[in-house]
Amino acid sequence: MHLILDIAWTHIAGRGRQTAVAIVGVAVGVGFSIAMAALMQGGQDDFVRQLVDTMPHVEVSDEQRSARRQPAEDVFEVAAISGLRPRDDRRGIINPTAAQAWLEEWIPGRFAATLHAEGVIRYSGREVGAVVIGIDPEREASVSPIVEDFREGSFAALTAGGNNVVIGDTMASRLGAGLGDTITAVSSEGLTRNFKIVGLFHTGTTARDEGEAYVLQKNAQILSNRPNAINRISVKLDDPNAAPAIARRVEAELGYKAVAWQEANESILEALVVRNIIMYTVVAAIMLVAGFGIFNIISTITHEKARDIAIMKSLGFSEADMQRLFVLEGLAIGGAGSLFGWALGFSITYALSLVHFEIAATGQEMTRLPIAWSMLHYLIATASALGSAAVAGYLPARRAAHLNPVDIIRGAT
Repeated sequence: MHLILDIAWTHIAGRGRQTAVAIVGVAVGVGFSIAMAALMQGGQDDFVRQLVDTMPHVEVSDEQRSARRQPAEDVFEVAAISGLRPRDDRRGIINPTAAQAWLEEWIPGRFAATLHAEGVIRYSGREVGAVVIGIDPEREASVSPIVEDFREGSFAALTAGGNNVVIGDTMASRLGAGLGDTITAVSSEGLTRNFKIVGLFHTGTTARDEGEAYVLQKNAQILSNRPNAINRISVKLDDPNAAPAIARRVEAELGYKAVAWQEANESILEALVVRNIIMYTVVAAIMLVAGFGIFNIISTITHEKARDIAIMKSLGFSEADMQRLFVLEGLAIGGAGSLFGWALGFSITYALSLVHFEIAATGQEMTRLPIAWSMLHYLIATASALGSAAVAGYLPARRAAHLNPVDIIRGAT
């Protein structure tokens, strides 16, 4: 084996310029593959983190996932009823105290009950459509990320009691209102109530910043004429990945629709899977192109060293030894290129992590590119490079192993 390694090194070193070009090709492929994977994985992780942080892990609503079974279906086996629509039950979640007590016993996390009421916010002749959300400030602060996004005031200002409200800064701008001003909330029932603005938040999500207003739960119940009612329970879990199992148990026990964050964003998560497939397909394509360079070198070596191959086979080297020789040459080029590629990939990734920019329009603000530092990216790129190198070395090696030494020496090939 030591002799084969010496011969392989002699072959590679004898074509230094071509070998260097092949190594550079592999290094560039590995380096850019690592950087691309780090950037795309970082973007995906950042996006999923925003989903997990900005929305409940499980949201229970006062809706039914499907219409209740009708008495006729129990009496007549052939009965088929379609087109049923659930009745609008203004009581919200029935027996909310018992439901919350049951959740308190076993939920591995925190939860907050709220009342969502559609309405309109008016001020100084202007109005915007909004969802008036009745909350318990202490519980809401434990499950809502808005508590960290206040520009002025906070949820704590609601605990003082009275007709206070916190709204998004975009809504305030559209209304022309500011902290301390009094706005009028009009419910879908036609009831009105004046509220004093005691807080302005900015999440970076337009739908929330211009369409949500938070008041004490009792005020929302009075405004919507739904005393003691709640119609949402938002759950934040210690482990977000446990959300589907928790949602199934809650729905089975309470009978109300419980949606995990994975279900609510199923199409987005599927799109991310497709994007990952595309990303690694591109990485494989880059490595394949680099493999052609290795194939070209090994093919040239086998052609130029035909007489050497014949002599070695005459001296007792087997076909397996010939294959092993040229595969090792391909792997050596791929391995060297991978090492340089690691350095290049790290440098590019580090440079991308230093990029600063600001987006302060309607979307999420960001000042750095999201980068994922993962050893897995390096290992995948290296495995692809070595795989391509092994194949690129095997094809010429197979040809060289089947050469007839007598024909070569006689000049037949």
